[in-house]
Amino acid sequence: MPQVLVLGAGKIGSLVAGLLSATGQYQVHLADLTLDVPKRLVDDLSLSTVTPCALDVRRPDAVAAYVGSYPFDGVISSLPYFCNPTVAEIARAHQLHYFDLTEDVAVTGRVKAISAGADRAFIPQCGLAPGFISIVTNDLIGHFESIDNVKMRVGALPVHPSNALKYSLTWSTDGLINEYANVCIGIEGGKEVPLQPLEGYETIELDGLLYEAFNTSGGLGTLADTYRGRVRTMNYKTLRYPGHCEKIQFLMKDLKLNEDRETLKRILERAIPQTQQDVVLIYAAVTGTRQGELFEETYVKKVYPRTILGRLWSAIQITTASSLCCIVDLVMARPSAYRGFVTQEHFRLQDVLNNRFGDCFRA
Repeated sequence: MPQVLVLGAGKIGSLVAGLLSATGQYQVHLADLTLDVPKRLVDDLSLSTVTPCALDVRRPDAVAAYVGSYPFDGVISSLPYFCNPTVAEIARAHQLHYFDLTEDVAVTGRVKAISAGADRAFIPQCGLAPGFISIVTNDLIGHFESIDNVKMRVGALPVHPSNALKYSLTWSTDGLINEYANVCIGIEGGKEVPLQPLEGYETIELDGLLYEAFNTSGGLGTLADTYRGRVRTMNYKTLRYPGHCEKIQFLMKDLKLNEDRETLKRILERAIPQTQQDVVLIYAAVTGTRQGELFEETYVKKVYPRTILGRLWSAIQITTASSLCCIVDLVMARPSAYRGFVTQEHFRLQDVLNNRFGDCFRA
């Protein structure tokens, strides 16, 4: 029975622990800054194979000591992206498989460096975007002989928007600001290029509803590195309801809150409500040639909240946690088959969809 440590008992980590525990085939330790949060979750959901604990990554020696006290097989970080290099260092020192949800390009680069020569797998970007969207897109690319254009579009939106931003805080505010503020990566003319966040504006219609899309950082994952020189154009954009991008530009550029992200975070968390009534939109489109003719193939999926373990979970929680659990499960089934830095595109879409945690993407 694999034994894993989940760091962070927030929106995603709590569901990850619940999903893994519910199989009866994982021993899970769920850690947060205080014991109250994971203990309450374990009690509320009756998670008999989850051990709650209190750990603070800002005290890496204490985390390392805890890790060394148990025969863990892997560590899962559902902490803010800037905590992940510390967790990766601990995983490397204790020979554990490592998984995270980061969208941050620089952090992924640091994890890659830490993983050099490791005999365990280091797999960042295991969430939705990057993560599942990377696996979907890589599968579509494999259906073509040559690739012209690759579009990746993902959004997590309130079903019933009720404010001027037409948005709700469905996940990490730090991660959201990071995506809106940091330089993006894309491919143009076959070459990897930097793209400015909040630019590249376009509109797209799905199921009769109009959305806007614009550049955000990190969603492309490692695909640009994998496919540069083999794809003419590739980019990732976030989906929002029309009008959102203009207002975020006002906040971040005109009011210069990009230079004061803590203030921006306080404003958003004070004014923008959270919701569990959300919808996750997943869209990928690839244009290329088959037998000398030009074709386009698309993948479109909408995911809504559902009840799991007797509790309602939001669509973004479900898709992110499920994607991560699929990757963890595939690795733990064949732990010796994965080592060093492993990208999301290493995993086959059909294996993810057939996995016991992939049902939200099949329905």
